[in-house]
Amino acid sequence: MNRKDLQELSELRLKEAKHLIDNESFDGAYYLCGYSVECALKACIAKNTKKYDFPDKKAVVESFTHELIKLVKIAGLELKLKDEIDKNDIFKIYWNVIKDWSEASRYKRNSKFEALDLYGAISNRENGIMTWIKKLW
Repeated sequence: MNRKDLQELSELRLKEAKHLIDNESFDGAYYLCGYSVECALKACIAKNTKKYDFPDKKAVVESFTHELIKLVKIAGLELKLKDEIDKNDIFKIYWNVIKDWSEASRYKRNSKFEALDLYGAISNRENGIMTWIKKLW
């Protein structure tokens, strides 16, 4: 899987989440929303992989996580994230909505409000998480 694959998968998962929301399947929508961000951040990590360089083992192993905050760190985006949060109050709210998403959400029920909130935080065209990530991937 390469960067382009991860970008496409990220966009596909968000599109699927919207379809689930439209059909009132909020549990699955919530789950797929988080995966869309995970894939987008992994695309940022892939962007940092240099052709013909031998990858750092620790970074590779740590990349196999679903924790969004860890993926931001591995992608080297911590300072850019902090800058965006400091200058954009709406983005800060959106980041706080998504930062604690977990793949374990597949084992719990999510309300309509939770799914819509997460989807909106990710997909908002002006201040959403995906808009920010796409500038970096």
